[in-house]
Amino acid sequence: MTAITATQTTADVRPAKVRNRVLWTLQIVLGLFFIIASGGPKLVIPQTLMENNATAFSIPLALLVFIGLAEVAGGIGLMVPRLTAAAAIGLAIVTFLAASFNAFLADTPELAPFPLALTAIFAWIGYERRASITALRALIKR
Repeated sequence: MTAITATQTTADVRPAKVRNRVLWTLQIVLGLFFIIASGGPKLVIPQTLMENNATAFSIPLALLVFIGLAEVAGGIGLMVPRLTAAAAIGLAIVTFLAASFNAFLADTPELAPFPLALTAIFAWIGYERRASITALRALIKR
């Protein structure tokens, strides 16, 4: 009798590589978006943003700067391999709170779907990169 052994083919490995490339592409694009377009202006020109606010609901300047810091830190964290899951989870929380703010406090529910879509994407990234949390925990315990 002959034994047939299963060998790993390129078709078996390919989905994981494609998923990894898609994740890194999303992480880099969203990281740059949160650094340059979302969080950056809140840190560089927060007073101008508050003066040009289209809604009647305004938030304190310190809170706007804090949100900008959280977004920039999350954007940077998305591009650091050991911080990807933690940054994605943090940004999922920030974007969920942004959607909630738009829907319930600012009375602009039409602006809520984009942050909710980002919340789902960040939750997926956090789930897929969950091994980085274990690696980060091991690094901190040293």
